[in-house]
Amino acid sequence: MAPAALLGLAACSTVNNYVPGFIKPYRADIQQGNWLTQEQIELLRPGMTREQVRFALGSPTLTSVFHADRWDYPYLFTPGNGPTEERKFTVYFAGDRLERWSGDPQPSRQPFQQKDTRKPLSATPATANPEGAPTPTVDGNAAPTGLDPSAPPSPAP
Repeated sequence: MAPAALLGLAACSTVNNYVPGFIKPYRADIQQGNWLTQEQIELLRPGMTREQVRFALGSPTLTSVFHADRWDYPYLFTPGNGPTEERKFTVYFAGDRLERWSGDPQPSRQPFQQKDTRKPLSATPATANPEGAPTPTVDGNAAPTGLDPSAPPSPAP
């Protein structure tokens, strides 16, 4: 009886690999710890106070009673499907002053910041607009037709 039960349990784990993705249950992404950016790390300077470090990096996730001169900033991202991402960063104090720091390379932006995929605005010459329609400005409004820069934009036809 026991060999049959073990064989049955082993078969369950291999069958799951062949189940199509639309049948599998939803698994939520899990973020734990501090997300630090390279910009935050560049703010650090030896000799900073603990409060200055807390302002630059945020409150540490791990502080130890046995290692009072060390703050740890771990980060773990476990996606519903895909590889797990793990980063560690540690700052060390001598008394109440920042002595040094070490850790993994940090990303250049926050997770909610997306890549800038907008097309750059290009200056169009006056001859490129033959219909005489107002040229839109950077904020999307029509440029004023008069010489007064404080005049409101003319309404679109």
